[in-house]
Amino acid sequence: MQLIDNLPDNLADCRYCSQVSKAKGVDPIGSAPKVDYWMLVEVAQPWPLAMFAENPMIGQMFSLVKQLVFRRGVMVRPIAIAPDPEYSTPGFTRIIYYRRPAQQFAKYLKEEYVVPEDQANALVLGLLNRLLGKENTVTPFLSYQQDTQHLREMLVCTHTQVDLACGRFGTPIYRQLRQQSDQSNLRIWQSTHFGGHQFAPTLIDLPTGQFWGHLELEDLPQLIQRNGDHRQLKQLYRGWSGGTKFEQIAERAVWMEIGWDWLTYPKKARTYQKKLTGIQRLLYPLLRYIPIKLLQLWLDRWTRNATGAKVEMVYKNRHHTQERYQVTIAEAGKLITATNSVKTPKDSIETSEAQQYQITQLKKID
Repeated sequence: MQLIDNLPDNLADCRYCSQVSKAKGVDPIGSAPKVDYWMLVEVAQPWPLAMFAENPMIGQMFSLVKQLVFRRGVMVRPIAIAPDPEYSTPGFTRIIYYRRPAQQFAKYLKEEYVVPEDQANALVLGLLNRLLGKENTVTPFLSYQQDTQHLREMLVCTHTQVDLACGRFGTPIYRQLRQQSDQSNLRIWQSTHFGGHQFAPTLIDLPTGQFWGHLELEDLPQLIQRNGDHRQLKQLYRGWSGGTKFEQIAERAVWMEIGWDWLTYPKKARTYQKKLTGIQRLLYPLLRYIPIKLLQLWLDRWTRNATGAKVEMVYKNRHHTQERYQVTIAEAGKLITATNSVKTPKDSIETSEAQQYQITQLKKID
């Protein structure tokens, strides 16, 4: 295992973390979060970091999200999107809510509401409280529900206040996408941070749940149209939000085998073995069978740095026949990457190690 322990001269004075990771060849796969529910809320820019504490709606929303994640192991991803002159209505707030319909799925199910601004907080809290099993307070808002199941939503992170790379590289990608998005079933949004600034510009494609990074302008037509050689996008793929880190690595490997149709196949992933040492090696085989969401969330994070894994991908093909792959993943060395961007050229960029992985076996099971 080789570790390159310094940066080349052309990156020594670099300000942007994503430039370093791209130049070093860091693979972004496995960097997407696993998500069960999405909560997208229109919030006008600018987006200072203080808004997470000072905006009452955002503060209450994050409080309930923490309850869902840390008490029940339910993964909810809240994201603010910027109102758009073409899409949005002055005096109203758009709220887009997605949910995972089943363990095996191809698309998240969507609810969209456009409500008066003074009622947005009540609807957001109602949707989250519904997940907590409390009284359903969403019913009064049904008259504001929109018929947008057919729409595809792309979110580009331009949240400069979290990391400079997102604004520097995300904004041109957003503008170009916005100009190219002449498809009637596609909307492009600027969004707040959703992780992975080391791979900026980064993007989420919903309702299928693909995360992308290190995008260039010339990549956009293929990403929108989903045609051509899909393997050209392999190193831009951060992963599918329906799975955990190693499941995302396996999912990409199967996508490379099958092609674009893969994105329409209902699928699920199961990690059934991890290469671990010490106490993790003893406890993981026992704890992974306990059907408690919060425990499984903790267990996955505890063993995230495993040096390898075995994953089973199960899916239904275009003929609705169930098929499966077994995927074996092993470590493939480490690379130096940058943790965060810096504000001025005088600052030294902080580096860290990025474990890389490879597929050692991809086996289709009859």
